[in-house]
Amino acid sequence: MNRDRALEQLYRRAVAVREEFPAAIPPYRTLPHPLVASGFERGSKLNVDLFFEFLRTGITPGEEETREVVEIALGRVRDGEPLEEVLGRYRIAAEFIWSHIRATADESERELLADATLPLLHYITVLTARIATACVHRAHDPRWELLERRRAIADALLTGRDPIEWADEPAIAVPDAFVIAVFRLSSARIADTGDLRHRIEAIPGVFLRLDSGGWTALLPLHPGDDGTATTAALTARLQPAHADQRETRQPGTVTARSASDTNQAAPHSDSPACANKPAPFWVGVAVASARAEVPALFAEARMLAELGRCLERPQMLCRRADLMFEYTVAAGGSARAGLAAVLLPLDPQPLLAETLAVFVDSGFNQLATARLLNIHRNTVTYRLARIHELTGLDPHRPIDAMTLSAARIARRLESAAFAP
Repeated sequence: MNRDRALEQLYRRAVAVREEFPAAIPPYRTLPHPLVASGFERGSKLNVDLFFEFLRTGITPGEEETREVVEIALGRVRDGEPLEEVLGRYRIAAEFIWSHIRATADESERELLADATLPLLHYITVLTARIATACVHRAHDPRWELLERRRAIADALLTGRDPIEWADEPAIAVPDAFVIAVFRLSSARIADTGDLRHRIEAIPGVFLRLDSGGWTALLPLHPGDDGTATTAALTARLQPAHADQRETRQPGTVTARSASDTNQAAPHSDSPACANKPAPFWVGVAVASARAEVPALFAEARMLAELGRCLERPQMLCRRADLMFEYTVAAGGSARAGLAAVLLPLDPQPLLAETLAVFVDSGFNQLATARLLNIHRNTVTYRLARIHELTGLDPHRPIDAMTLSAARIARRLESAAFAP
């Protein structure tokens, strides 16, 4: 087998292994996956292509050829990922791909891989040096430094520390009251995450911090505002990024909203009653009238944002007043798993579970449930009786119906890895 043909086969296997890498090792440990997925996939493709071209020609990639890879890495640093973790990702990825290729290589391919070890080390060294150099140059950019200071102030406020020591720049004013907005991204890839972040960063006076689930924004609260005006302005600013998530109604479906939004029940994705698309992101909001209140209300806003994500609400904004029942279930802590277990007897009976879901989502209306499921009302009656028999809870009895509703919420939170 000639060298070029062997390289081509190794390249094809590297491409296949590269596609397994994100599932085996999350791309960026402290950043939300939807934010970095596209950049990570693009960067890993570029790196494999660049390295094998270098291996084939022996010519080190020029700075222009590696420019996009460097910019992707700089973006991760700008978002808050430590530089050492960004650089370490190249070593981890190379080891992962190389070890998997070697495990399936024949003797001649192993010889070629052995010869490629030094070029691989050279390529990684060149690339990481270019990324580090670019970061050093950016560190002297006043805008970059200002973002770092504002991020440090946000960290201090959210953890209950004094932010003044970080605000030694006259341009940074730290107010006493805030609207706390915690963003959680959908697990589906969002095309406009960059645009969304820029919309948040452009809010005057905002302190923004990125974490493993999304962002936390501290919006200055102006005198006389109880949070209503600031929250409305935030919603209006984010609306263009949310515009493609319009509510649609399909024949034979119900679009009832959450029982905590109105007197009806919320559509959930595990029910045919769900016709509204989940929002592409959710914003849990809470109002802190003093700096000392920020850490506790930050915890509340995180819980609200996680409720939006786990319940896949069609509404972007998540306020405690709109989610009182769901918030109470979420705050149950260790009791939540026990509550979720109430529905275990229905697992072998998917028709019963579906009937319960539609019954709850239609406001405990038996006629509506029969219509939505296209079955006779007597069939609904029989199924509800079976639910009573299996769970010990009667869906017609208000207290039992509340317990079943809470159990459904608890189960959804548990299955979606609720992590406020």
